[in-house]
Amino acid sequence: MFSDNDIQHIESKDITIEQVNAQVLRLKNGMSYSHLVSAATVGRGIESYEEQEIQDFIELYEENQEALSIVKFVPASGAATRMFKFLFQFLQHFKPSKESIEDYAEKHNDRLITLFFGSLKVFPFYNAVISKAKLVNPDYENLSEGEKNLEFVKTMLDEKGLNYSFLPKGLLPFHKYEDTAITAFQEHLFESTLYASSNNNAKLHFTVSEKHHNYFNEELAKIKEELEQQTKTKFDITFSYQKEATETIALTPKGDIYRNEDDSILFRPAGHGALLENLNELNNDIIFIKNIDNIVVLDKNIEVSNYKKLLAGVLLEIQQKTFSYLHKLDEANLTETDFKVMALFLRYRLNVSVNGDFDGFTPQEKTTYLREKLNKPIRVCGMVKNQGEPGGGPFWVKDKNGNISLQIVEFAQIDFRRKNQQGIVYKATHFNPTDLVCGVRNYKGQKFDLKDFVDPEAAFITMKTQNGVDIKALELPGLWNGSMAYWNSIFVEVPLKTFNPVKNVNDLLKPEHQA
Repeated sequence: MFSDNDIQHIESKDITIEQVNAQVLRLKNGMSYSHLVSAATVGRGIESYEEQEIQDFIELYEENQEALSIVKFVPASGAATRMFKFLFQFLQHFKPSKESIEDYAEKHNDRLITLFFGSLKVFPFYNAVISKAKLVNPDYENLSEGEKNLEFVKTMLDEKGLNYSFLPKGLLPFHKYEDTAITAFQEHLFESTLYASSNNNAKLHFTVSEKHHNYFNEELAKIKEELEQQTKTKFDITFSYQKEATETIALTPKGDIYRNEDDSILFRPAGHGALLENLNELNNDIIFIKNIDNIVVLDKNIEVSNYKKLLAGVLLEIQQKTFSYLHKLDEANLTETDFKVMALFLRYRLNVSVNGDFDGFTPQEKTTYLREKLNKPIRVCGMVKNQGEPGGGPFWVKDKNGNISLQIVEFAQIDFRRKNQQGIVYKATHFNPTDLVCGVRNYKGQKFDLKDFVDPEAAFITMKTQNGVDIKALELPGLWNGSMAYWNSIFVEVPLKTFNPVKNVNDLLKPEHQA
């Protein structure tokens, strides 16, 4: 039962009582696991191209680029806190008067800390941290080596210093060109000029947290004018927050709705699947999607960006054929050969399983069936060879109606208690680097409502803690998982060099992040 205050609180977030009750039911019933049929591999769900084919797709995109409305969509709300996990432990446990860095590293089996301090001057933020450390502590130069190291990390992370632990990844210095440090945010603007601009205009949309929005605006104000002159490109930058209407409740171990100390219902951000609402508000011919931390220095990006053009070229080719078939279906004078060609295109190009009774359908039934299967949003996803990274991958999946489709599946969606499901995962050859190009308009130029193509059964249930209490939390179907479950999907093999995320701060030492 909900009190009047509960109802007011729920409705203030543009959520209905029915939605909250459905969330409770889902949390109590448990999550639905994906039914893996097999891993997608090259030749069976993943396309791989020769050099000439790659060049042809790149040229197809470049020939059409100036006539397209293009936007780059970058999820950028995540705080950088997890990048510094081993440094927080260092702050908590290191005793400079009693031990050296080497002693500490050996005692805590911490190789990350040895690499961090051994490469300190290589980091793009080194000069900024040293300057700030000397301001905060005028006696800095007189400290012992261990005390300097401790002060360096404090200055990086503490609120009184540079407060990097509060900032989002996008606003951290990621790269250094001579003596100039560049944020990941600025690098994404640079990168858009390489493949995601049209007529010397680049449009980017960043999803950010509300508390960080002003920081992004300040950074943009600092860099925009000079960047536009340097690249001869006008930047149209927009931001959005995760919608309150996408927040979800949590349950206590007893199955009750978790409440805050003031007895109000706790509503939590519902994972990156909530960003479907933000994506759904974009109305462009082509949408590139890429995470904020997957960015390399400019000279390496020139080569990497060609693979974005490859994916976009594949999308354009697929759209052209799909749209021509849909227009033909509208003409309603198709031959049996036409129907067979379209069914083969569905099966072998769009990876859609075709009903076994299709050949026995009447012409009208075939027309209706093909139109429903073809008239969907299309995504082309880059896939890299598996290097043991945590996260999702490409699989053939069977739904509750027996339909088999190509999906990106997160490990959390897989029931590892079942040996046959385990075995399929261990045979997987490729990994999802979150490198997508999306077509969200239909053959008549109208935008799809992306909420019509979500599999609500693909929601995640995770165990979290809130104020020291264990809670069962609900996350919406992931943006490139269940939220795109009913899109038409094409997976394309791209080289591992296209995937260079920064998961911990030492990743910035890799060659891909060194100018």
